[in-house]
This record gives sequence, structure tokens and C-alpha cells, in this order.
Amino acid sequence: MAEAEQGDLLVVKEECSQDDRIEQEDDEEEMTHADVLDIFEEGLARLVQDPLLCDLPIQVTLEEINSQIALEYGQAITVRVCKADGEVMPIVVVQNATVLDLKKAIRRYVELKQQREGGIQCIGWKYVWRTFHLVFQGEKLEDDKMKLKDYGIKNRDEITFLKKLRKK
Repeated sequence: MAEAEQGDLLVVKEECSQDDRIEQEDDEEEMTHADVLDIFEEGLARLVQDPLLCDLPIQVTLEEINSQIALEYGQAITVRVCKADGEVMPIVVVQNATVLDLKKAIRRYVELKQQREGGIQCIGWKYVWRTFHLVFQGEKLEDDKMKLKDYGIKNRDEITFLKKLRKK
């Protein structure tokens, strides 16, 4: 008899859990895309209030969150890229990043900044890299495959974005 009662309890539990699932499915169907986005943005806003992530913008991307966490754990470095107009771009790259990785990170930084501020939408990056050098302590970072640490670049070092001189 105890086994039958135990079996009956299982049936009741299964019926309840099926009813709960049906109610949950009904609740899920009632949410619009806009509702889900609102919930996500609220959660993201709470996440960005964390002291570790408080420097990030409100419209933060997953990549920016991961970069900030990698910085905290010492898995990444920040390279300060200085432009001729005085703007300093804090670019985050992994510890063993190459010059090409840095260039890609600069591109992502600039594109995200443009999306947020609404600026020029299309940049010819081939033109940019043909026209400008990245320079660290007077040395041009010309080899895309070379690691930044092989140039002596460490966390918070400054790299200058300089226009190439035209050959006559």
C-alpha cells in the first residue's frame, strides 16, 4: 500500500509539473521582443554597476565585458593609442597579442564608438593602414605577426598613430 501511495504522489507531482510547464509556456508566449529587450537591458544595467565593470558604457557589448574581466585577471593589457588630434584610445588586447590583433582591436573600438556617437559609418581600413603607422618609442610596428611584448609593449604603454611620410 505504501508503494501505491508513493506512486500516486508521483503522478500528482507529474501532473503539477506539467501544469506549471503549460503556465510557463503561456507566460513566455505573452512576452514581446521589446519586453525581453527591456528585461535584458535592465539586467545589463545592473551588471555594469558592478565596481569591476562600472567604467563600461551603458550600451556595453559582451566582448567589452569579457575584455574587462580578462584585464582584472591579468589575461589582457590596455594599450593607449594616441592619435594626432590628442584623442587617446584605450585598447584592450590579450597578453600575447600580435600587431594584427592590436589593429583589429583598434578597428572594433572605432566602429563601436561611431555606432554609439553616430559618426562616419564607413572607414576604408586598408587606406588607414597604408596611410598611418603605429609607433612605440620611435619604432614602427610594421610586422603584423610580431607579438606586442616582443616590441617591449606592456600594460598601459602608449603607442602613437602617425601619418606615414610620402616618398619623393
